[in-house]
Amino acid sequence: MWIPPLLIISFLAYNLFVFVLFGTEGAGWVTPVLSISMVSGAVWTLNIGDTLLIVSLVLLFLEVLKSTHTGKSSILEHMASTLLFVAFLVEFLVVPAASTSLFFIILVMSFIDVVAGFSVSIRAAERDISVS
Repeated sequence: MWIPPLLIISFLAYNLFVFVLFGTEGAGWVTPVLSISMVSGAVWTLNIGDTLLIVSLVLLFLEVLKSTHTGKSSILEHMASTLLFVAFLVEFLVVPAASTSLFFIILVMSFIDVVAGFSVSIRAAERDISVS
C-alpha cells in the first residue's frame, strides 16, 4: 500500500499558517502555545514554530521507520519524498515567506528523509541479494 511522504503535513501546515493565518510576514510563529513555570523559576514557552518542528521531527522518525519496509510501493514512496524535497527547495529559494530558519530546518528534515530512505532501502536490498 502506497503512503505519501508524511512530511507533506509539515509542508502544508507551514503554507497554511503563513499564507492563510499569519499573512506573508510569518510573525505568528512566535505566538505562545503553552507556558510552564519551571522549578528554577524560569518560564518555558512553547510557540507555534517550535510545535511545528516537534511534529516534523516525529514525522521524520515515522518516515525512517516507513523506509525500512521493502516492497513494490517503496520506489514510489522514495520518488514522492524526492519530489517533496524539490518542492521544499524551490519554495525556499523562490518564495520570500518561506525564506525562514523554520522552513529551512524542515527542508533539511525532508533531505534527511530522502537520503535515509534510499540508504535504508539499499542496505535492505543488500541483505536480500547475497553478493559473492
